[in-house]
Amino acid sequence: MHTDTNKNAETHALIIDAHAHIFPNKIAEKAVAGIGSFYNGLEMHCAGTAEDLIRSGAETGITRFIVQSVATVPEQVESINNFISRAVKKYPDNFIGFAAMHPDYPDIEKETDRAVSLGLRGIKLHPDFQRLCIDDTKAMKIYEAAEGRLPVLIHTGDRRYQWSKPARLAKVLETFPKLDVIAAHFGGWSEWDSAVSVLGGQKYGNLWTDCSSSLYAMSPERAKQIIESYGADRVLFGTDYPMWKAAEELRRFSAIPLTDREREMILHENAENLLKL
Repeated sequence: MHTDTNKNAETHALIIDAHAHIFPNKIAEKAVAGIGSFYNGLEMHCAGTAEDLIRSGAETGITRFIVQSVATVPEQVESINNFISRAVKKYPDNFIGFAAMHPDYPDIEKETDRAVSLGLRGIKLHPDFQRLCIDDTKAMKIYEAAEGRLPVLIHTGDRRYQWSKPARLAKVLETFPKLDVIAAHFGGWSEWDSAVSVLGGQKYGNLWTDCSSSLYAMSPERAKQIIESYGADRVLFGTDYPMWKAAEELRRFSAIPLTDREREMILHENAENLLKL
């Protein structure tokens, strides 16, 4: 089935964007520019604020968002979690919040408890920004605190660096079998074939993935193959806002030759099941 964006929005009662970043208004412009610079001058398409995210979603039928931000230093952890919590309270019908965490934060277990008390529903890590390997011993403290409690969304894959290699994530999945992990960007941004060979084949019962920052780089047929490798019941729709426009990502997703049932799972049901919404 191939649909255009407007038909897609009308057909699906609920669309959840499972990968969106927001920043306080006063630093959003600088933060967005920094992301673009990190990815070799990639043109950024959106403002990076909560209000802009909701507005862009409304134009395409996306009504709920898993929102997050990355702590590049441990001193940012608490302020980011407070900010995300405030955003969720301000827009409870739109936002589901994920907490920030940093491997050098002094009391990971305590802050994880606080994140839960704030109503946050997961943890976001970006090994390349944080300059720490996914399977580093420091990161294990985060996984221990989250296992059985909160899913962890991890930026995975970058051919330029060793921090976030899919093979490193495989070690974590094996070490923490009760830890739900969302391997962002089809499990390996810019190295999708390697990711599928290591993480695909539905080998890991605790592995999820999202399609954010991936569909632009492949044909719809290749995207379908990757989805089949992970299992359509384990893939989440995501835009990686503010990197891509929602309408653009929905057009790309709509071009993938999936069944109606597979679309419903990816657009909202899988996120609902993972987070017990």
